Amino acid sequence: MNSKDIGEKLVALVREGKNVECINTFYADNAESVEAGAPPGGDRVTKGLEGILGKNQWWMENHEVHSAKVEGPWPHGAEKFAVRFTYDVTFKGNGQRNTMDEIGVFTVDGGKIVREEFFYDMG
Repeated sequence: MNSKDIGEKLVALVREGKNVECINTFYADNAESVEAGAPPGGDRVTKGLEGILGKNQWWMENHEVHSAKVEGPWPHGAEKFAVRFTYDVTFKGNGQRNTMDEIGVFTVDGGKIVREEFFYDMG
């Protein structure tokens, strides 16, 4: 499977709220996730499938999602694709509601996502 195929399936699953299924299906065991900034109490870089699943679980447990929009994918050769994510969320820790707008760049190797990088304003 090339980056465009994986990107299309990732976008479809995320639109359905099936993030965990997406990670389990398309991510390599040794995948890395890189944030623009470290989350509260965390690191910018999360390594391994279990770590990425844990990060996803933390995010879902700590945010109330009011709406979500996923656009793309935009392929970049056979190895990369980008996706835009826009979320209207409330952080449960402080009740602050905001719109998150970010670009995810995904690297594919051997038919699996081996790296995801998120770009967003740390404002």
